[in-house]
Amino acid sequence: MNAQTPTSAERAEKLEGMGCRRKRVEDIRFVQGKGNYVDDLKLPGMLYGDFNRSPHAHARIKKIDTSKAAAVPGVVAVITAETLKTVNLAWMPTLAGDVQMVLADGKVLFQNQEVAFVIAEDRYVAADAADLVEVEYEPLPVNVDPLKAMAADAPMIREDLKDKTDGAHGKREHYNHIFSWQSGDKAATDAAFDKAEVKIKEMIVYPRVHPCPLETCQCVASFDKIKGELTLWGTFQAPHVIRTVGSLISKIPEHKIHVIAPDIGGGFGNKVGAYPGYICSIVASIVTGRPVKWTEDRIENLSTTAFARDFYMETEIAATRDGKVTGLRCYTIADHGAFDACANATKWPAGLFSIISGSYDFPAAHVLVDGVYTNKAPGGVAYRCSFRVTEAAYAIERAMDIMAQKLGMDPAEFRMKNLIRREQFPYTSAFGWQYDSGDYHTAMNKALESVGYKKLREEQKAKREAFRRGETRDLMGIGVAFFTEIVGAGPSRACDILGIAMFDSAEIRIHPTGSGICRLGTKSQGQGHETTYAQIIASELGLPADNIMVEEGNTDTAPYGLGTYGSRSTPVSGAATAMACRKIKAKAQMIAAYMLEVHDDDLEWDVDRFRVRGNPERFKTMTELAWAAYHEVPPGMEPGLEAINYYDPPNFTYPFGAYICVIDVDVDTGATKVRRFYALDDCGTRINPMIIEGQIHGGLTEAFGIAMGQEIHYDEQGNVTTASFMDYFLPTAVETPHWETDWTTTPSPHHPIGAKGVGESPNVGGVPCFSNAVNDAFAFLGSTHIQMPHDHWRTWTAAEKLGLHG
Repeated sequence: MNAQTPTSAERAEKLEGMGCRRKRVEDIRFVQGKGNYVDDLKLPGMLYGDFNRSPHAHARIKKIDTSKAAAVPGVVAVITAETLKTVNLAWMPTLAGDVQMVLADGKVLFQNQEVAFVIAEDRYVAADAADLVEVEYEPLPVNVDPLKAMAADAPMIREDLKDKTDGAHGKREHYNHIFSWQSGDKAATDAAFDKAEVKIKEMIVYPRVHPCPLETCQCVASFDKIKGELTLWGTFQAPHVIRTVGSLISKIPEHKIHVIAPDIGGGFGNKVGAYPGYICSIVASIVTGRPVKWTEDRIENLSTTAFARDFYMETEIAATRDGKVTGLRCYTIADHGAFDACANATKWPAGLFSIISGSYDFPAAHVLVDGVYTNKAPGGVAYRCSFRVTEAAYAIERAMDIMAQKLGMDPAEFRMKNLIRREQFPYTSAFGWQYDSGDYHTAMNKALESVGYKKLREEQKAKREAFRRGETRDLMGIGVAFFTEIVGAGPSRACDILGIAMFDSAEIRIHPTGSGICRLGTKSQGQGHETTYAQIIASELGLPADNIMVEEGNTDTAPYGLGTYGSRSTPVSGAATAMACRKIKAKAQMIAAYMLEVHDDDLEWDVDRFRVRGNPERFKTMTELAWAAYHEVPPGMEPGLEAINYYDPPNFTYPFGAYICVIDVDVDTGATKVRRFYALDDCGTRINPMIIEGQIHGGLTEAFGIAMGQEIHYDEQGNVTTASFMDYFLPTAVETPHWETDWTTTPSPHHPIGAKGVGESPNVGGVPCFSNAVNDAFAFLGSTHIQMPHDHWRTWTAAEKLGLHG
């Protein structure tokens, strides 16, 4: 070999493929203010829409007078439910099999519900006119407590369902009941509890929170009356789903609907479903013949668009006296608000909540979830998690700490004793999930050693003694969490939305000069898809990542896909990308064999080329083969070098992690300082370590916000008291702790590149880790469980209840 010839390693490094800390290509435009967001879109003749909203949480509408609003100069039209009834659009289907009012029809069911839609020449005119819509209300009794939703005297939320005994998921047991769903073996679990030597039972509440992306939900609808075609730009995490839903609702043929999702300023599950603003904008454009833009403000976003969590989980663990778990039982009340608009797979009304056994070897387990209606906004999206996985992880990780406390065991030791062992994989849980791979003990040991866990406990013991002597007013807490997530929705046998299997797709076209374009059914909201998908292609095809363009979000050009949420991009669409690459590589191999005059099997792949086995000096690079694909293909072969793959995963993927948090709590003020947070994640094959770290930093910051202050709170009258950032805690750089990240690598055996996904993991593991740390700080004083969020006031109150204020 010539001394100047680059080695395989040198050639691989130049590709910037998988494993490379490649800089995000998206950031070039973002840091220069050149991103292209929905609100940047300005079309000729564009109108603006705004809502009149209800001040009541539950009230009958006696009369709506739009005359004053319609008389405002610049107002083009005012739409109410009566208007929508003329085109059969007063109600719309939800992704969960329910129906939802587009505009209030007869009564309002939650505060700030949409009542009328004003269309005007100017956004400010629309907002001013919306305030002039006069609505006469008759207030009705309100219920915002899910634990009272099925009481005999509870207010009836959904009068449209009062005579329906069957719901989308079976029998309804009460007029406010949505579904009952269960998983596991109840008889075996009950038997385990009957025999248990030690048991714990705790009501663990994961309060209602909100994804609160920096960019709110918005859209622009433009209907071409000549062609009968609708173009819809919007903040859509799943553009193809929006197109399908839009067609079902509007009856416009799907091929005449063009959905485009440009750059999105964060989604976190908030932008998966369809909102009244989308439907009203479409109707307004059809009626006026002009484009209509709708942009919600922050209060509207926090108080009306899809919330997350709101799970009341009565969790029980059975164990032996020496600390071996024998059973898990959980009964949950799920608050869905006024409509069931959860973005869950059809077969799973409570999402993937049955991952609640977590990382532990429970021989028997059972869960039962009842979904209920209340006078709150609808939603229930997977806010930086996969379909209720965060709720499950919080419940089991808090319960494990509570059981460890009762047993008098260290929480890390208790977890180590019950973690699934490496030799048990693939492991089938008590709920029937087949965990693909894991090395939990290695991860946990690495985490404990990295933070010096033993010394931390010794320090804590000394500080507790000092506190008892009155020498300090600070409590030290150490939180431990070990989580397993279930992501990559999903296998079509288990997951669909509106009857559409949750596969995903990739279409790759290599141009004659060796560059290429990859179009996908996913949609980035900040995850760095343009960077990472190109790295997969670089490693698979031996073409530089810089030569690959990645395109998403346009239903006219992208293959059909189910979008981005629940850490499904890499596990599903990333797999589709790899499989499409392999189709291309197979064709390229035949072209190379033809050009080198050898059999296909006489060639071997080497980074960026096919070379003849035993004669490596004879080769054809992928760039050369791209050119040949357009002029020198074997007889009978079609020219070109492109492929498409629709990937239906054989199983979910199961990333996991070990997190440890150290805090100090001032009992006199309730102030909590995060001294240290260590996060070890195992997401299988690591595509871009720098992007992984960024994802973990972001997810942990959101976990910090949730655990330490976030709650969408309602008073007894149904008023939202946390509907702005004045009241809803959003961490900034000032409050956010320093994050230490680490990893182990356990590839998924069924994924084409072994990747598992990581975007949701830090939120799943971070929340219980923070909460465990706060609870651990007070545990030696007899406290068992302090509910989230752990803001200053609630933490001070917990100290007050323990008599720590004299």
